[in-house]
Formats: sequence, C-alpha cells, structure tokens
Amino acid sequence: MRAVVITSHGGVDGIGVEEVGTPPAPTADRVRVRVHAAGLNRADILQRRGSYPAPPGYPQNIPGMEFAGEVESIGDAVHTWKVGDRVFGITGGGAQAEFVVVPESNLARIPADIGWVGAGSMPEVFITAHDALFTRAGLHMGERVLIHAAASGVGTAAIQVAHAAGATVYGTSRTADKLQRIHELNLGLDNSVAVGGQPSNFVETVQKWTNGAGVDVILDLVGSNYLAENLEALASRGRLICVGTMAGAKSEIDLGLLLRKRVTIIGTMLRGRSIEEKAEATRLFASAVLPLVSRGAIRPVIDRVFPVDEIRQAHERMESNASFGKIVLTFS
Repeated sequence: MRAVVITSHGGVDGIGVEEVGTPPAPTADRVRVRVHAAGLNRADILQRRGSYPAPPGYPQNIPGMEFAGEVESIGDAVHTWKVGDRVFGITGGGAQAEFVVVPESNLARIPADIGWVGAGSMPEVFITAHDALFTRAGLHMGERVLIHAAASGVGTAAIQVAHAAGATVYGTSRTADKLQRIHELNLGLDNSVAVGGQPSNFVETVQKWTNGAGVDVILDLVGSNYLAENLEALASRGRLICVGTMAGAKSEIDLGLLLRKRVTIIGTMLRGRSIEEKAEATRLFASAVLPLVSRGAIRPVIDRVFPVDEIRQAHERMESNASFGKIVLTFS
C-alpha cells in the first residue's frame, strides 16, 4: 500500500509517500479500513520533527491520527461493522495510509450527507473538543467558555459543540481576519478578540464581556505564557482545560490566584489513551455530536485539501499558520 512515511526527522524533506507493506488481515475485534481521507494535525508536524513519537504499538514512521474510509475486512469477533460500511475514527498513528487496522470500538458511522473529505476532517478535532469541554471540564448550558486558537481545527469544532450545548462562546486568535471568517460562517461565536501574540490583550476584554465575573471554562490550545492570563480571565471555581502547547510547554503560575479563585486545571491528551478510553470518547462523539451533524447544526470547516502525494505542501501550509480549519489528505 501507499503511505506517508517519515524518513528523517526535521524539515519537510524528511517526509514523502512510499510503498509499504499492507497491514495483515484483521483478527478478533479488529477492522481493516480502506482510507479515502485523513486529517492532518499539529501532532503530525511534531512527529516529523522528532519531538512527538507515536505511542507504543503504533507505526513510528507513518503518521496520522484520524481517517475516513470504508470497511475492507473484519475479524471474526466484529459484530458492529460489515464490509463496505462508511466509517471514520481515531488511532494512535498510521492513519495516513491506504489501509489502517483499528478496534471496532474506535469507529463511528459517517452520516449519509458527509463526504470523504468532510469525514476525514472530523474525528480528531470533534472528539477532542467534545471530550475536553464536556467530559473533562464539565461545561453545561448557560456557562461562558473562552476558546483560544479559535480558527484552528479543534477551535472551530469547540465553538460549534459549545454553542449547540447552550453556552456563551468567546474566542481568541492571533489575527482579526480569522475571527471575522468565523463570524461570517455563523459557527456560534458570540464575541472574539485578536491577541496579536500578546495574551494580556484578552484579559481586559473578557472582564468587559462578563462584567468582571470571568469565564467558567477556558479551552487552551496555545500553552506557554497564556497560563497566567488564563487564571486572570477565569471566574471563581472556573476550569482551565489544557489541550495543546503550540506556543510552548512551560509557564509560571500564580498559586495565590489559583487558590483564591479555587480554579481547576485539567490536562488532556487523546492520542496516548488506551483503546477503552478512545472507545468511550468515540461513543460519546457518535451519540452527542453526530446527530447535530445530521441536522446541519454542526459541520466540518475545511481549509485545504491535498492529494497525499502533496504531503510536503500540506505540512508547509500548516506550518505557515495561515490555515483556517482543517487540512485534509486524500487517497485515490
């Protein structure tokens, strides 16, 4: 089969498409999926650079954490799926290939009105957003949530699921033009502020929006020096859910402010979780999010679509920070 292969760590010259061995026929509860589309994520960039290896048991040289395709073969213990079913799902690695083998519990059925590209863009970001906001941070109707990197794949997904749940949704981005595009798409963003690389820019604005009360939940994909300002922007007993570290993994914290506000800080990562944990997150995605997709209340936001042979251009697009929404790879 053809697959995206990391041949050396570093720049885009170290990644390309090669012929590799097709995964063996599935046994037990495993399903082999013929991949038609696969989302590109920041984790794939980090894996190519050598700073984010795949978890044990997954290919170290074939990236990819989400995919959409059709069931090609099944193990003898599979009961949910049959050959030809349209499915999408998550995995710890190896999804950017013509075939991927996963447990049947880590798959969901693609809604009938969603094509391969849309489906390939959805699992990682919508499962991450739903799991972080609701399962981990306990967001509920009537609360206020602030989403950093709002124009990213996870950001645009989080805006939609939070809005659908009845939350007031605020967002930040480095540039005003990306926020304007979110508003034009009517994804559910109530208010937004461009930070221009200076996290202090959002604290005062959040206090104005909330009459000094702060927000109940912050979804942070940026990390680094956003931490101190996040604590300032949170309401009493607020929850900070840390999902990404695009700006860095280290920061200082004001423990006094943390204690006075009784803030909860939650860290989460989807990729390295067990099969059972991924199955539960996938189940909740299928039951809570996919009905909203079928009703048109939630939709994928696509930035660019690249044939898999243009994998280097896809990486360059993501690294430029010019993307809005998801970058998707397609397999003929």
